Amino acid sequence: MSETGAAPPQPSVGELVGEISRDLSTLMRQEVELAKAEARQAVQHAAKSGSMFAGAGVAGHFVLLFLSIALWWALGDAIGHGWSAVVVAVIWAVVAAVLFARGRAESKRVEGLPRTTDTVSKIPNALRGQEEKNA
Repeated sequence: MSETGAAPPQPSVGELVGEISRDLSTLMRQEVELAKAEARQAVQHAAKSGSMFAGAGVAGHFVLLFLSIALWWALGDAIGHGWSAVVVAVIWAVVAAVLFARGRAESKRVEGLPRTTDTVSKIPNALRGQEEKNA
């Protein structure tokens, strides 16, 4: 055969193993980065919902405080000052309800690591050269 028509040389086993090793290393780094990104997002949503629940707890405390004061004043004065305390307590009850509802909605958005779980589950088929099974 002439040099111009020669087939390209076949890679050695060592070169193939090296390429597989590099590919696996790249794949694992990408999976770790994906997991980190998803974990950060999940933590942000969890922190936001946690702060909403904390706000609801504080507001709930004020509800109890003002309702207690309102009852105390209502029983003590039988009308005047007690009603003003009830109005304040009702306002705090509304605040607590709104914060709780928002906190609950935020906590439902926390999903975990769905993309990482999906892509990691595809690794065994990829290692076997059966990527079509991942579709």
